[in-house]
Amino acid sequence: MATGKPQIQQLARQLFKLSFVDGRLSNEQVAGVLAYVEKTHAANAVAILKVYQRLVAAEVAKGSAVIEHAGPVADATLSAIGTSLSQRYGRPVTTTAKANPSLLAGLRVRIADDVYESSVSGQLAALSESV
Repeated sequence: MATGKPQIQQLARQLFKLSFVDGRLSNEQVAGVLAYVEKTHAANAVAILKVYQRLVAAEVAKGSAVIEHAGPVADATLSAIGTSLSQRYGRPVTTTAKANPSLLAGLRVRIADDVYESSVSGQLAALSESV
Protein backbone atom coordinates (compact mmCIF):
# COMPACT_ATOMS: atom_id res chain seq x y z
CA MET A 1 0.00 0.00 0.00
CA ALA A 2 0.94 3.69 0.06
CA THR A 3 4.05 4.85 1.84
CA GLY A 4 4.54 8.61 1.33
CA LYS A 5 2.11 11.45 1.89
CA PRO A 6 1.29 11.95 -1.83
CA GLN A 7 0.67 8.22 -2.24
CA ILE A 8 -1.53 8.14 0.87
CA GLN A 9 -3.61 11.06 -0.41
CA GLN A 10 -3.88 9.51 -3.87
CA LEU A 11 -5.01 6.15 -2.47
CA ALA A 12 -7.55 7.84 -0.17
CA ARG A 13 -8.96 9.77 -3.16
CA GLN A 14 -9.20 6.56 -5.18
CA LEU A 15 -11.00 4.80 -2.33
CA PHE A 16 -13.27 7.85 -2.03
CA LYS A 17 -14.19 7.63 -5.72
CA LEU A 18 -15.12 3.97 -5.19
CA SER A 19 -17.55 5.06 -2.47
CA PHE A 20 -20.10 6.41 -4.94
CA VAL A 21 -23.03 4.72 -6.66
CA ASP A 22 -24.92 6.69 -9.30
CA GLY A 23 -23.13 9.89 -8.28
CA ARG A 24 -24.06 9.64 -4.59
CA LEU A 25 -22.08 8.52 -1.59
CA SER A 26 -23.15 4.97 -0.70
CA ASN A 27 -23.15 3.68 2.88
CA GLU A 28 -22.52 0.17 1.59
CA GLN A 29 -19.56 1.27 -0.53
CA VAL A 30 -18.05 3.20 2.40
CA ALA A 31 -18.43 0.10 4.59
CA GLY A 32 -16.73 -1.95 1.87
CA VAL A 33 -13.82 0.49 1.67
CA LEU A 34 -13.39 0.39 5.45
CA ALA A 35 -13.47 -3.41 5.43
CA TYR A 36 -10.88 -3.50 2.65
CA VAL A 37 -8.48 -1.18 4.52
CA GLU A 38 -8.95 -3.19 7.71
CA LYS A 39 -8.42 -6.50 5.89
CA THR A 40 -5.19 -5.44 4.18
CA HIS A 41 -3.47 -4.45 7.47
CA ALA A 42 -1.56 -1.65 5.75
CA ALA A 43 1.20 0.06 7.71
CA ASN A 44 -0.33 3.45 6.85
CA ALA A 45 -3.96 2.47 7.34
CA VAL A 46 -4.55 5.18 9.96
CA ALA A 47 -3.14 7.91 7.69
CA ILE A 48 -5.18 6.65 4.73
CA LEU A 49 -8.35 6.54 6.83
CA LYS A 50 -7.78 10.07 8.16
CA VAL A 51 -7.61 11.46 4.63
CA TYR A 52 -10.57 9.29 3.56
CA GLN A 53 -12.61 10.46 6.56
CA ARG A 54 -12.02 14.13 5.68
CA LEU A 55 -13.18 13.50 2.10
CA VAL A 56 -16.31 11.65 3.24
CA ALA A 57 -17.11 14.31 5.87
CA ALA A 58 -16.81 17.07 3.28
CA GLU A 59 -19.15 15.18 0.94
CA VAL A 60 -21.71 14.58 3.70
CA ALA A 61 -21.60 18.27 4.66
CA LYS A 62 -22.71 19.16 1.13
CA GLY A 63 -26.09 17.60 1.88
CA SER A 64 -26.79 19.44 5.12
CA ALA A 65 -27.58 23.14 5.57
CA VAL A 66 -27.77 25.12 8.81
CA ILE A 67 -30.11 28.10 8.61
CA GLU A 68 -29.36 30.65 11.31
CA HIS A 69 -32.10 33.19 11.97
CA ALA A 70 -32.47 36.19 14.25
CA GLY A 71 -36.22 36.08 14.78
CA PRO A 72 -39.08 33.73 14.10
CA VAL A 73 -39.09 32.10 10.65
CA ALA A 74 -42.10 30.34 9.16
CA ASP A 75 -41.78 26.63 8.44
CA ALA A 76 -42.81 27.35 4.84
CA THR A 77 -39.83 29.70 4.47
CA LEU A 78 -37.41 27.10 5.82
CA SER A 79 -38.91 24.49 3.51
CA ALA A 80 -38.60 26.83 0.51
CA ILE A 81 -34.93 27.46 1.35
CA GLY A 82 -34.32 23.71 1.55
CA THR A 83 -36.02 23.14 -1.80
CA SER A 84 -34.05 25.96 -3.40
CA LEU A 85 -30.76 24.59 -2.07
CA SER A 86 -31.61 21.10 -3.31
CA GLN A 87 -32.21 22.50 -6.79
CA ARG A 88 -29.07 24.64 -6.70
CA TYR A 89 -26.78 21.81 -5.57
CA GLY A 90 -28.50 19.07 -7.55
CA ARG A 91 -28.87 16.80 -4.52
CA PRO A 92 -31.22 16.44 -1.58
CA VAL A 93 -30.32 18.94 1.13
CA THR A 94 -31.57 18.61 4.70
CA THR A 95 -32.03 21.81 6.66
CA THR A 96 -31.66 22.59 10.33
CA ALA A 97 -32.91 25.86 11.81
CA LYS A 98 -30.88 27.52 14.55
CA ALA A 99 -31.74 30.73 16.38
CA ASN A 100 -28.90 33.28 16.43
CA PRO A 101 -29.92 36.62 18.00
CA SER A 102 -26.51 38.14 17.16
CA LEU A 103 -27.65 38.40 13.51
CA LEU A 104 -30.03 41.19 14.61
CA ALA A 105 -32.33 40.45 11.64
CA GLY A 106 -32.20 38.23 8.58
CA LEU A 107 -30.68 34.84 7.80
CA ARG A 108 -27.34 33.09 7.37
CA VAL A 109 -27.27 29.76 5.53
CA ARG A 110 -24.24 27.46 5.75
CA ILE A 111 -23.88 24.44 3.51
CA ALA A 112 -20.46 22.77 3.39
CA ASP A 113 -18.00 25.63 2.77
CA ASP A 114 -20.62 27.98 1.31
CA VAL A 115 -22.17 30.73 3.39
CA TYR A 116 -25.10 32.83 2.20
CA GLU A 117 -25.52 35.91 4.36
CA SER A 118 -28.54 38.17 4.42
CA SER A 119 -28.43 39.61 7.90
CA VAL A 120 -28.11 43.05 9.41
CA SER A 121 -24.98 42.06 11.34
CA GLY A 122 -23.38 40.76 8.13
CA GLN A 123 -24.17 43.98 6.31
CA LEU A 124 -22.79 46.04 9.20
CA ALA A 125 -19.61 43.96 9.24
CA ALA A 126 -19.15 44.44 5.48
CA LEU A 127 -19.75 48.17 5.87
CA SER A 128 -17.19 48.47 8.68
CA GLU A 129 -14.59 46.61 6.60
CA SER A 130 -15.12 48.92 3.64
CA VAL A 131 -14.63 52.10 5.70
